[in-house]
Amino acid sequence: MGKITYATMSADDPALHQAYEAGLAAATAGIGQTHPLLINGEKRFTDQTFTERSPIDSQLVIGVYSQAADQDVDDAVAAARSFQPAWEATGWQERVAILRRAAEIIEEETPLLAGYLSLEIGKTRLEALGDVSEGSAFINYYCDRLDESGGLETAMGQYGVGDTNHSVLRPWGVWAVISPFNFPMALVASPTSAALLTGNAVVLKPSNTGALGSLLLADIYMRAGVPSGAFHVVTGGDQAGERLAHHDEVDGITFTGSYEVGMHLYRTAASGRPKPVVCEMGGKNPAVVTASADLDLAAEGVMRAAFGLSGQKCSANSRVYVERPAFQDFLEILTEKTNRLEVGDPRRREVFLGPVIDHEAVDRFRSAVEEVQDSGGEVLSGGEVVTEGDLERGNFVQPTVVTAPPEAWIWEKELFLPFVAVTAVDSLDEGIDQANDTIFGLTAGVFAGTDDEVDRFFRRIQAGVVYANRRAGSTTGAWPDIQPFGGWKGSGTSGAGSGGPWYMRSYVREQARTLIRE
Repeated sequence: MGKITYATMSADDPALHQAYEAGLAAATAGIGQTHPLLINGEKRFTDQTFTERSPIDSQLVIGVYSQAADQDVDDAVAAARSFQPAWEATGWQERVAILRRAAEIIEEETPLLAGYLSLEIGKTRLEALGDVSEGSAFINYYCDRLDESGGLETAMGQYGVGDTNHSVLRPWGVWAVISPFNFPMALVASPTSAALLTGNAVVLKPSNTGALGSLLLADIYMRAGVPSGAFHVVTGGDQAGERLAHHDEVDGITFTGSYEVGMHLYRTAASGRPKPVVCEMGGKNPAVVTASADLDLAAEGVMRAAFGLSGQKCSANSRVYVERPAFQDFLEILTEKTNRLEVGDPRRREVFLGPVIDHEAVDRFRSAVEEVQDSGGEVLSGGEVVTEGDLERGNFVQPTVVTAPPEAWIWEKELFLPFVAVTAVDSLDEGIDQANDTIFGLTAGVFAGTDDEVDRFFRRIQAGVVYANRRAGSTTGAWPDIQPFGGWKGSGTSGAGSGGPWYMRSYVREQARTLIRE
């Protein structure tokens, strides 16, 4: 099976597709089960449950998930607190060995896991395979960093009087991870493996939509040898997330989700005592196209970044600023490419866009289209909900390209939809100014024909992940060890990107140790 990253979404590997289809068949036979909480090795079923249905077809039940009450969250945190010293005492080499085994299992079971993600999230086969592969890549990357550094201890200088001094990076203790629906493997594997490798005990609260992927990863961790006391899963809704994030015995938090919830946690979760609150809070990601750019390249990159995973990536390209001499030609090429995309059941090989996640997303799509029309804008491609045949039972919308006046709210709100707005600007600098005019700062891209234009964009753009002339995705596709993924401004709080050299630093605190021998 060929290697999959988000830069190989056009990969045409017969063995890869054959493996995926076998995995999908096995996953289809495995959905619909009732799942417990996982607390200290105990499978705890609860009376209150949540039924998750596939966005492809509402008749497909993905799973029924036990919902954690306050006491369940308290028990998970207490168990993590009790076991954490033993987990730290195992030593970093043993933790690395265990997590490497987990990455190996993920790689071996990639087709099956991808099949589950297609059913659960509506990912196309290549997006699903990419999500799973990214999960194992995150784990291996963090293991590599620990191996290369020789662990978490650094020898320091001496007074010269028989002293030895060391900087030791120690885990915070109990780490909470609150994860989103859109990447049930990658965006869970990254924070949980970073926390576990550095000696923290973890309590995971996944989104109810996307919970199956998280439970599959938890099972892999257990099979790889992660002790039950080191990793706990409490499925549930907002109440469980609030209880976990604000728990007195939780020492650090990683949250991935909306700006509103992330800022709420950032302001409140550490109000009782200092603790790290690592939030990744989405984006309203721009691309700028100059008159000197290769317009076919630019349109392809924007199309892939705007419509991959039906726009349900925090890095999705939702705003495009085009220098006026290139504006009409760019729009024509982008519209033509968009019109050729196939929307449908993502299990089919030829489909580029699967469904959006739920009915709320469909309603948000309708509202965005109405805003364009009411504000005097124009829908150039798409704009319709798709309900033909079997698609009526799912949540399908057309990939949509629009123009709109600057006062329309579609320029400001993160939509999480296959929806991109395009406007003309008089210069690269004006495009950068408008690109920066947002509370967000996650990703951004430029298409330009000269190095000077690219350099100017890189110097001035306010975003944590930036690309130039990228056909595979103008603003999307970061990969561990290649592009650290983290936001500026209202898109992130830690200043360190996941899959980069500084990410694990958030999960440890420094202890200076001095020993005097006279």
